[in-house]
Amino acid sequence: MTNTVFLITAALLALGVCTATAAEIHPQRQAELFYLLKHDCGSCHGMRLEGGLGPALTAKRLAPYGSEFLALTIIQGRPGTPMPPWRPFITEQEALWLAGQLKQGVNQ
Repeated sequence: MTNTVFLITAALLALGVCTATAAEIHPQRQAELFYLLKHDCGSCHGMRLEGGLGPALTAKRLAPYGSEFLALTIIQGRPGTPMPPWRPFITEQEALWLAGQLKQGVNQ
């Protein structure tokens, strides 16, 4: 069941149901998302996002993954791992925007 939900959500994201550009996310919310990324995500992925309990979130490491896949991971977490779902705190649109920022390299 979990795999089915994961695949359906991934398909919807891939079809463009949830596209996000910087213009669609208010600058204040962008700042909040960067804070969340550095402090909450950083607590597991390292303060410079170069790895810790969780893997590195550098542009080089994330290059093989699509933004939709990364956004889905942010929203749903990774069952069986310490990666929690962030759906209670951010929208799918915001997760897609964050994924794009990570792929661009937020620390570079």
